[in-house]
Amino acid sequence: MGNLNVAVLGAKGFAGEIGKKGTVSDVTFFNLKKGDDSVTLIEPTKYPDKMSSLFYAVAMSEFAVFVIEKIDNLLGETILMADCLGIGKGRIILRNYIQEEQLRPFIAGTSIESYIITDDDPVKMREELLALASSIDGTSGASCGSVPVDSHFNVKGVGTVVLGSVADGKIKKHDKLRVLPLAETVVLKSIQKHDADSDDCVKGDHAGLALRGIDSERLDRGFVLTNDDSVKMTKTVKDRAKIVKYWPSPLKEGMVMHIGHWMQMIPCRVKSIDNGNDWKEPSVELELDAEIIHRPGSVGIMMYLEGGKLRVVGKIPLK
Repeated sequence: MGNLNVAVLGAKGFAGEIGKKGTVSDVTFFNLKKGDDSVTLIEPTKYPDKMSSLFYAVAMSEFAVFVIEKIDNLLGETILMADCLGIGKGRIILRNYIQEEQLRPFIAGTSIESYIITDDDPVKMREELLALASSIDGTSGASCGSVPVDSHFNVKGVGTVVLGSVADGKIKKHDKLRVLPLAETVVLKSIQKHDADSDDCVKGDHAGLALRGIDSERLDRGFVLTNDDSVKMTKTVKDRAKIVKYWPSPLKEGMVMHIGHWMQMIPCRVKSIDNGNDWKEPSVELELDAEIIHRPGSVGIMMYLEGGKLRVVGKIPLK
């Protein structure tokens, strides 16, 4: 038993045919539950106007469903985002008489290449996703974990409540958690998953967490609740980046971009760059406007919001 987080990309509305509508912001959640198995469908509601909507929807997911009505630059950008974030499992639904051979050149060499093309049938998709959720091990031997904050609010009689997906590990009721970047500690009073109380939540669970020790007004999207001592904050990122194959020109010193990780999208500037023999794999130093919260060995997604038809630049390790 477990929970499967699914980014539903392309045509809007398909997720609503599968699950029950939940929280709405720049991403919309749809919930599906059968017995102990559950699926959280995440739709990037404000994409393409807001690039953050696409990034957050995919970043919270480990599975994707592409509903393709036309082949255009938005499809290409969405494919590159899912590929950069390493979403290696998914399904493809083709509409408007689009043929598989028309799509293949666009997904060749990406993680989407291995996705299975399936029927445009919400009932069949619902059952398939629940079956996949049932195969997930809903337990974890981890003693610590991290939850990036998606949304937060005060509930009368409960106090501060945070909604978010467990990025890794496991957290339990009554755990003491650091709130980053505030470097303060709170107590996890209670956990709800799909409106049911739970004693713990593990990687992949989308949960509501009631906290003691902090007011909701002091929180923000992108903050991280963690009891993992390896989680750190970094303001300068320096490593070899990997630029997506369709990016048109080399990065330049002084260029202003955004770097995304978990539920964070932070402005940054290219402080220095060495393109070497291959400008698609340059050595880059990025200076961030604020510290990015991450585990060592994570990956940051580089985005250029003024990029016109393509805003996904590539990825870079976060040491």
